[in-house]
Amino acid sequence: MQSDRFRAAAEAKDFSAIDELFAEDVEFKSPVVFKPYQGREAVAMLLGAVVQVFEDFRYTDQTETGDTATLAFSARVGDRELEGIDLLRFDEQGKVRQMAVYVRPMSAINALAAAMQQKLEAAQASA
Repeated sequence: MQSDRFRAAAEAKDFSAIDELFAEDVEFKSPVVFKPYQGREAVAMLLGAVVQVFEDFRYTDQTETGDTATLAFSARVGDRELEGIDLLRFDEQGKVRQMAVYVRPMSAINALAAAMQQKLEAAQASA
């Protein structure tokens, strides 16, 4: 499946091969921000932070049809258990051209938003 490389990178918390995984103009839709992020650099920053925020992350299901894959996952942010879905759409080269992340419940989304804000502010301060 096209999504196997992405899944392996996510499970290993290693997105060092981001150029091989994502299209240059990839669009990333976050569960906590309305406006999508654009481009590999933004996705690299976000995924670098999320692998630090998610604890006990694991994929629980994976389906793929045509150019679209759905990867269900479970994780924890602090004391909040969550379930989510990574919805991936691929281009003709097999690279992710669009990624949308959906998370539940609301208490986990709030915990995720707070933790991500802290990580991203720290990353920007050190840049």
